Amino acid sequence: MKELIKRTVTGAAIVLFVLGGFWLHYISFCITGLIIMIGAQLEYYRMIQYTGIKPQTVTGIIAGVVTYLLSTVVASGLLPMDSLVLVVPVLVIIMIIELYRKQEKPFQSLAYTFFPMCYVVVPISLFPFSAFLEEGLSPLIVSDVVVFSPGIVIGFFILLWTNDTCAYLIGTKFGKHRLMERISPKKSWEGFFGGLVCTLLVSWLLSDLLGVVNTKIWMLIALIVVIFGTYGDLTESMLKRSIGVKDSGSIMPGHGGFLDRFDSSLLSFPIVYLVFLFLG
Repeated sequence: MKELIKRTVTGAAIVLFVLGGFWLHYISFCITGLIIMIGAQLEYYRMIQYTGIKPQTVTGIIAGVVTYLLSTVVASGLLPMDSLVLVVPVLVIIMIIELYRKQEKPFQSLAYTFFPMCYVVVPISLFPFSAFLEEGLSPLIVSDVVVFSPGIVIGFFILLWTNDTCAYLIGTKFGKHRLMERISPKKSWEGFFGGLVCTLLVSWLLSDLLGVVNTKIWMLIALIVVIFGTYGDLTESMLKRSIGVKDSGSIMPGHGGFLDRFDSSLLSFPIVYLVFLFLG
């Protein structure tokens, strides 16, 4: 019972942090994404150290922050898209630094340092591109400085949590056929399809409220969230199994760490953004 209460309280705090942060104002939107990104990167680097490899934690996070902040400024229209190439010197510096670290396996260190740029930084750096200069769901505190709508990100997380919750509940009750037992013994096909139906229903019900794109696109987004969100969860499970850890962190009692809570978004949001970009 104590574990259930702990998970419930922490879960409510996570929802308040994510929805409140992304919805309140465009500045809180940017800060919320930055916190999630840094937390996930830091947990990744700490887990990798269990393998005996020491990635460049500080410079890796700095590269992530530079990428995210540049993406935010570009997305808001203050800088041209070409400005993103400013990330390149930071990546070059990371390679030069490795020459002086005298690591036993320097190229493995570089590979582990750079991987979260693709795995964590790029997906989260797409959040601003889906919100700035867009119209739809208004932030709670409206500003005249810039056109901004957090509708895609808010809807994305609502659908993500709907799928996670329904897949867990239905899978626990009716799950008999394992989805990928080698990676995640508890996931079932029954839970997958139960989550799919519930997420599609919620996307249909909330589409008018969220705006930005039409109902059909929201239902397509729901489908992507279920499929690629599941793959995102399995990918992080594979990472943890390969290292031999249960949770990526302990900052969220009963829920693990940032990677544990946001792993589903890392593979699914880039695909959602592509749909938004070309069909929205």
